[in-house]
Amino acid sequence: MISCHQLRIVTGYFESVRRLLSGGQKVSHMLPDCRPILSYSATDKFLSRVNSQPIAIKDNICTLDQQTTCASAMLQGYQSPFAATVVEKLETAGAVIIGKTNLDEFGMGSHSVNSIHGPVKSAWSKPDKGRSAGGSSGGSAVAAQTRRCFAALGTDTGGSIRLPAAWTGTVGFKPSYGMVSRWGVIAYANSLDTVGVIAPNITQVKLTYGSCLTDRICGYDARDPTSVTIGCRNRIHSHIMRSRPGPPHPWRIGVPVEYLVSELHPSVRNAWSLALAFLQKQGHSIHHISLPSTRAALSAYYVIAPAEASSNLAKYDGVRYGNKAPLSPSASAAPSPSPDRARDKGNPLFSPTRGTQLGSEVRRRILLGSYTLSSTALDNYFIRAQKVRRLVQDDFNRVFALPHPLLPHPHPQEGLDLADPTSSSRKEGVDVIITPTSVRPPPLLAELNAEMEEDPARQFYDDLYTVPASLAGLPAVSVPVEGDEGPHEKVGIQIMGQYGDDDLVLRVGRDVENLSRTGA
Repeated sequence: MISCHQLRIVTGYFESVRRLLSGGQKVSHMLPDCRPILSYSATDKFLSRVNSQPIAIKDNICTLDQQTTCASAMLQGYQSPFAATVVEKLETAGAVIIGKTNLDEFGMGSHSVNSIHGPVKSAWSKPDKGRSAGGSSGGSAVAAQTRRCFAALGTDTGGSIRLPAAWTGTVGFKPSYGMVSRWGVIAYANSLDTVGVIAPNITQVKLTYGSCLTDRICGYDARDPTSVTIGCRNRIHSHIMRSRPGPPHPWRIGVPVEYLVSELHPSVRNAWSLALAFLQKQGHSIHHISLPSTRAALSAYYVIAPAEASSNLAKYDGVRYGNKAPLSPSASAAPSPSPDRARDKGNPLFSPTRGTQLGSEVRRRILLGSYTLSSTALDNYFIRAQKVRRLVQDDFNRVFALPHPLLPHPHPQEGLDLADPTSSSRKEGVDVIITPTSVRPPPLLAELNAEMEEDPARQFYDDLYTVPASLAGLPAVSVPVEGDEGPHEKVGIQIMGQYGDDDLVLRVGRDVENLSRTGA
């Protein structure tokens, strides 16, 4: 059985979650007692470094013992008959699943306010001034921010792990696409969705994630058709070892000139400069690079993601999947006298269900995605967005020193040092790219509501720096650095690496994390 010390740790986490709930913070679901979980997940054997550690799960990842609602009325009360692969892996490693966390409905949003459970508020909020925790994995980020768990799982489609981490002072890691199984994750956009980790520090992220060859949540899953096979994982590992026998030191760090936008908040700019200066002081070199397709990446993402979402969510009609909306008295009083009249009035099951059980943001993205996939708009929008996606991938492959491990031919290393076209760095490339995670600090919820009323698309701009890595499927981590907004409010700095180079991304993230510890 579990030791008394471990029992006190887990029970203490549960008590802190209950205090969180009593204070008004939203968590989708939480088991009332830890004993039933401990009876099957705890053991006297040391299973792993996460043994008996409390883990929170985003509410779009299926679990057996808690409801999985995606923060939507459409799935309210849904109990999954199976657990997601990532949950199974954690339980096998001895971790304790302590509860489900709040999110934007079906993962659609950047501030975790589109939820039937209410908005998520950052722990940096004041009693009368709620502050955004980012989205869509805002609940997982706050659980890590308030130390209610050892780590929390989230999903990242266009920045849904990294943005909340940046706005809560935590570490948020999005692995390379396909490294973590999506089986049991309710899909938003299949070609973009990635399960990742949010935790208070890099060490806890690493312990929860594992590595390309070491299972934790990372690892091949035959049930997920997008999971990278064992053979490809070995190929990636061999490719990295062959191209780079030892850890690169000093690192060559790329800084994209396109990320210096006019909307960049001064405190974010200062934190970015501070992080780069700190790394340069450690002996690493800074190089200006160009990622010209970045300007179009955000637009391409908001064509591709809603298009995939409109297809994935088509099944939620109240007949095949999802809760059916109750019929209005006028609709249920008497059947329509003729099929033509029924057709004129619309389907009394399908239309009211999707109109009332899905939130406004979800409906907006379904409409957008349905339009871009229509015969009249497919070529002008969806096909062009996919071409932009390829250009974004090519931009990254051009600037990284490590060739893409799954491409048949090594890429040409061109156009890297903008200051000196004859520099030898044009052939060397960079090891990682470092940028801010967001253009601004976390906004107040009141300001956010005013922005969304004026222009609902304004929130999309918060994903400007996170979307490119998602389109290219690259590993990226957001690490907190001290900012100008106060001693406890930090700015997220993002580190991106070549596909499969997840370990290097986390290693550089640990160095950036040391900046906050040393205060240099």
